[in-house]
Amino acid sequence: MNNILDIKTPAESQAGSIRSDYGLDNLGLTNLRKVYWNLPVEALYEEAIFRGEARISHNGPIIVNTGNHTARAANDKFIVREPSTEENIWWGQYNRPFPTEKFNELFSRVQGYLQGRDVFVQDCYGGADPDYQLPVRIITEYAWHSHFARNMFIKPQTTEEYRRHNPEFTVIAVPGFKAFPQVDQTPSETFIVLNFDQKLCIIGNTGYGGEIKKSVFTLLNYLLPLNDGVMTMHCSANAGKQGDVALFFGLSGTGKTTLSADPNRMLIGDDEHGWSDNGIFNFEDGCYAKVIELSEATEPQIYACTRKFGTILENVVYDPVTRMIDLDDPSLTENTRASYPLDFIENAVVEKRGGHPKNIIFLTCDASGVFPPIARLSVEQAMYHFISGYTSKVAGTEIGLRDEPEITFSACFGGPFMVHKPSFYADLLRRKIERYNVKCWLVNTGWVGGPYGVGKRISIHYTRALLNAVLDGKLENVEYYSDPIFGFQVPAVCEGVPVEVLYPAKAWTNEDEYWKKYRQLASRFVDNFKKFEQTIPKNVMDAGPKI
Repeated sequence: MNNILDIKTPAESQAGSIRSDYGLDNLGLTNLRKVYWNLPVEALYEEAIFRGEARISHNGPIIVNTGNHTARAANDKFIVREPSTEENIWWGQYNRPFPTEKFNELFSRVQGYLQGRDVFVQDCYGGADPDYQLPVRIITEYAWHSHFARNMFIKPQTTEEYRRHNPEFTVIAVPGFKAFPQVDQTPSETFIVLNFDQKLCIIGNTGYGGEIKKSVFTLLNYLLPLNDGVMTMHCSANAGKQGDVALFFGLSGTGKTTLSADPNRMLIGDDEHGWSDNGIFNFEDGCYAKVIELSEATEPQIYACTRKFGTILENVVYDPVTRMIDLDDPSLTENTRASYPLDFIENAVVEKRGGHPKNIIFLTCDASGVFPPIARLSVEQAMYHFISGYTSKVAGTEIGLRDEPEITFSACFGGPFMVHKPSFYADLLRRKIERYNVKCWLVNTGWVGGPYGVGKRISIHYTRALLNAVLDGKLENVEYYSDPIFGFQVPAVCEGVPVEVLYPAKAWTNEDEYWKKYRQLASRFVDNFKKFEQTIPKNVMDAGPKI
């Protein structure tokens, strides 16, 4: 906020009460009007409302509009190419190189833009395991972005810990600042640029909170495997009453958050985790759930969070008079979101940590309608599907997606956030699976009875029945059939799941059309995997489909 009239704001007198000794002048951020250090949620509510950034909805969540960007700007993300890191990075579609000199020029103008303005700071950590925590600092132009960071990341516990906080990486989010494409060599006025050498990420011209969250995830994806041998994962995690941990890999729209928020199991986290020799640990202290068409009947825990003080609702439509929200209205975006602290989920694990997993589930949303609802994978098949990362992107999760689901392959079920080569992460995962004897499964949460527009989405009740059977060990001794194209093992029976769901060909009106569509999808897998031929072992290559 450019407070040119020097108006006193609600939390101004408390702005420096919880500040770090490591000041912003270390980043060259000087002549700022006021720095609001580590404000609690209540104060950030006051500031966001005072500044016109948000509105309060019925029962207390704040509602924000992220502007033109209601999803990640995937084509506007860059990594500075410099000698100390360039040999480790998987350059290409997701990790576009950015010149050091251009970064310095861009950051210099960001520094100038912030002079005379208010900024908000949250000092926090990425990673719930103290052995692998990374101190980070989130500097934002908006008060609600500071609230978002406070919801999503691990917070220091004492004033003294805040005072001694020395960030190893800093994220600066300035939605009001635009790049000059002709000067900055960016494709648009929007940018997300990470500089591992300077330990800095700058974000401009986008108010979408997910850019802050995913920038920290990308950072951890680079550092933790390289320095500590930690497997970093785009997955949710939960644990049964006996402590048995399950991991759910999947891109947005596959049900990762929904399926891990099981009232009968303890939630460790909904999106980003590390797997060290100590076990599983959450990178975050919050959840960032899609809430479009959220149902109280099928997703009661997440639904309840959309009615709690402290939750941030992004781009959710509401009645300005009654302040009642409408989760079924996609007029702003299909990608409506809720950011809330993890402890809003009643059965969340306080420590945000768990033991080594017993089961790994790869979630895919198959819009072709041909994949079985669940399949058991060998280690080699698990590596093949992990590297492939097949799903169908649903509307809203990235800028430019159509209403119709779009078939995609996102390596490691999180290609946009993976900095090392897929083979690097796959080898780490293989060693963990073999060392801890983990069972691996492929679960389809997409369509059955035909492709999108013909068939229907697999019922969440069937998916939960299959997952419960896996996690309770009920599929260990049932009969399986071998899929004739992909070769994985599919249970012939499962209590509570109809035969036509377990045998998807039977649900199609024309079985010949089913096999034609299945072979077409298999060909897409083969074509996609060719780009990994030089770095992937032959036994993993051979675990793919046979057409």
